[in-house]
Amino acid sequence: MDLDVFVTAHQAEWDRLEQLLRRGRRLTGPEADELVALYQRTATHLSLIQSSAPDPLLTARLTQLVARARATVTGARRAGWRDAARFLTEGFPAAVYRSRQWWIPTALLSTLVAVVIGWWIAAHPEIQSAIAAPDELRRMTRPGGEYETYYSSHPAASFAAQVWTNNAQAVAMCLVLGAFLCVPVIWILFVNMLNLAVGIGLMSAAGRLDTFLGLILPHGLLELTAVFVAAGTGLRLGWTVIDPGPYSRRTALAQQGRAAMGMAIGLALVLFVSGVIEGFVTPSGLPTWARIALGIAAEVAFLAYVYILGGRAARAGEKGDVEAADRSAELPVAA
Repeated sequence: MDLDVFVTAHQAEWDRLEQLLRRGRRLTGPEADELVALYQRTATHLSLIQSSAPDPLLTARLTQLVARARATVTGARRAGWRDAARFLTEGFPAAVYRSRQWWIPTALLSTLVAVVIGWWIAAHPEIQSAIAAPDELRRMTRPGGEYETYYSSHPAASFAAQVWTNNAQAVAMCLVLGAFLCVPVIWILFVNMLNLAVGIGLMSAAGRLDTFLGLILPHGLLELTAVFVAAGTGLRLGWTVIDPGPYSRRTALAQQGRAAMGMAIGLALVLFVSGVIEGFVTPSGLPTWARIALGIAAEVAFLAYVYILGGRAARAGEKGDVEAADRSAELPVAA
């Protein structure tokens, strides 16, 4: 493409579009039709320039022009309760459902790693002594020790808020850092599993694994599921950088990134529920079986939410992305 010839041929159309945009709402019917036609042609011009003869200044000008025209044609739209309801009943569960091929293997492999490392710590006293001195290990694992009092060491409300904040940060890091070729996500996940494995190993060596599981399972099932979903989504985002599939890398990353950001909000709500359980149920005086039953019920409810509502929405075409009217236009890459 000869860029100078192309600009000369279409400059008048771009100037006319800009003139119509400056008039705003004062357009006549024929002028409004003309604006729509010029918007469509300018969007195609922008695509051709981006794919054939990228020029930073011209691309920036046409991108701004197309964005202004699109906002004028489609109109501004405010988010409302309908958007929140759609997100909770369709967008978020569909995004989790669609990424299940990533987070389910992540969950299984991570759990296996935690169990293997926990068994290794429990079976090797020299590893335990490398973690902490014998007196310190006894303080942590004895009845009424640090592992048990940890969940009741602070007022329930403030403890739940602290736990929610920490877990939400970990989930957000998995989602955001996934674009860096998956490596940070794998590290964050490994650190979380290592912390779990140390607790499993030390309490198992002390003959109190049942107590440890009774403290972890009520909130840990839902909490770890949220972490696994975030990690799987982050890994999927990182893989999109490597293999964007049938889309351009930018389009694929934009689609997956928008879904990931929406998932961060949904998982924050899931972690809020987990934090409430950890702050109020885990340290409560309820029998162990009752606390674990509540944790299992919360986990089953979340999985049913994902597979029933999310599966139905996904089969209907929902991808967890924002609505089409709120996305940037995906322009063709060829004439």
